[in-house]
Amino acid sequence: MNSRRKLLMGMGAAATLGALAWPKLNLQPKLPYLEKVGSGRLPNTALYTHEGKSVKFYDDLIRDKVVAINMMYTDCKRICPGMTANLRQVQKLFGDRLGRDVFMYSISLQPELDTPERLQEYVNKYHIGPGWLFLTGVAKDIDQLRFRLGFYDRDPVVDGNKSSHTGIVRIGNDKYDRWTMSPALAQPEQILATINHVDPFVVNTAVGNG
Repeated sequence: MNSRRKLLMGMGAAATLGALAWPKLNLQPKLPYLEKVGSGRLPNTALYTHEGKSVKFYDDLIRDKVVAINMMYTDCKRICPGMTANLRQVQKLFGDRLGRDVFMYSISLQPELDTPERLQEYVNKYHIGPGWLFLTGVAKDIDQLRFRLGFYDRDPVVDGNKSSHTGIVRIGNDKYDRWTMSPALAQPEQILATINHVDPFVVNTAVGNG
């Protein structure tokens, strides 16, 4: 009964937030500095991991994978610490599935300061395990990626204030083109269920190793 309740919670979150899901709706605001990317596919932005490895966003991190993506920066004193700590609990629930069946990514909103070395320090501070990468790159490229993922506010003044950035997790299964989102501070079990909901091969959404 408890597992069924958590499954329904996750499905409810996916259904409620699915109306905002990428890419079924055009989430890009009409801002002049936004470049258009030709297809509905996410851009292949060049990034660096906290381990200093060079990666391409779509080819290396997204293609055919189940993913959970959020945005943060190491100097953030508001939502980021709680968000990272909460997602650390989600990581624990996944057990050895993370890095094999599911991948977590945190992208810096302040790439000019968040070097791979600085992100590595952040990873050490929060005891982040394998399967969860922290990413940085060129500021304008990350800004474009941020908009394509839906991490923005339509009010340019609000959007320009990093301290008020959105606390959501973009969740998707690229292979099956299934995308939704979840509040980053939702119960870890609910975030787990929402991630599992986009994966047709997972039956038990309440247990990380199920």
